[in-house]
Amino acid sequence: MARAWRGPCWPSGPDAVAAEVAWALIGPGGIAHRFAEAVRHLPGARLHAVLGRNAARAVAFAETWSCDGVPTVRVAPTLDALLDDPAVQAVYIATPHAQHGEFVRACLERGKPVLCEKPLVPTRAQLEPLLALSQQRQVFLMEAMWTRFLPLYETVRGWLDQGSIGTVRSIQSSFCFAGPYDPASRLYNPALAGGALLDIGIYNLAMTRWVLERAPGTCPEPVSMRADGVLAPTAVDQRVAGTLVFPGGVVSQFVCAFDAVADNALRIVGERGCIVVPRHFWEATDAVLQRPGEPDVAVHAPLLINGFEGEIEEAMRCFAEGRAQSPRMPHAESLALVRWMDELRVQLGVRYPFE
Repeated sequence: MARAWRGPCWPSGPDAVAAEVAWALIGPGGIAHRFAEAVRHLPGARLHAVLGRNAARAVAFAETWSCDGVPTVRVAPTLDALLDDPAVQAVYIATPHAQHGEFVRACLERGKPVLCEKPLVPTRAQLEPLLALSQQRQVFLMEAMWTRFLPLYETVRGWLDQGSIGTVRSIQSSFCFAGPYDPASRLYNPALAGGALLDIGIYNLAMTRWVLERAPGTCPEPVSMRADGVLAPTAVDQRVAGTLVFPGGVVSQFVCAFDAVADNALRIVGERGCIVVPRHFWEATDAVLQRPGEPDVAVHAPLLINGFEGEIEEAMRCFAEGRAQSPRMPHAESLALVRWMDELRVQLGVRYPFE
């Protein structure tokens, strides 16, 4: 992971500039620190408040991301208190997957723009009413698919659009890590919508869609989709291998796992060449264009802060313009992703207790 520069805090409180967006954060876990770091260094943004189930953790989080020991980040005692705060202009949600829906709905009903961690919610049945509410109220809602906004993929998109590898024939990707089995953790707990597919496999699916899309949210539907895997003792997917076949015979193959180690690469194979993102494709800074008889073309696109800045800037731009959704990560994209995951979970035999 690229580390951000540790510059000065942007002003907050009464001295903040008028254009500054005051964010609230729900769910001060591990990934929330990455969001807070990006907000700290983005002009026009600041972290104003945090809400967590564990009060001590919320206080510690607020202290960590307050400037020079001054408690500029407040701890909200309840969700109502957070949403009733007129200073809160947008909300980032980073709770376990199964809890996303209740917080998203509450924010939308109070008119607060929302950037919610992926998956936006675990099932299509939960997502459709939230998208409808966002549209009805004209309140911004976006799934935090940050990979779409990384600088590297601007170059990769250029290669694809210019026909540098010709027609895409196949896509291969892996996202695997080997960690301890803990049935109570969000990774393995079915009540929290655990499982490798929703937690990390969503990146494999999202990048398949990104490669094949004609415009955001318009990837062709697969003509066939198959998933095989291994279930943990808690009956969520611990390891998944998937194959999607698209019109014209384009094939996407992926593996995601909590119990294995892989190169975590993305390979886009075309009729005249190949694009390789050699490691950690979801947060990548390096890619190589390979064509027979020609020197490899390598590109390095460093993260400006830590990678989260792109999706945050996109969210702020969109709700400043009065949009209910992002043209770069539209509601149709989130809906398509959850539809695919619903189908793959059926094949795997994974069903959550709240379904």
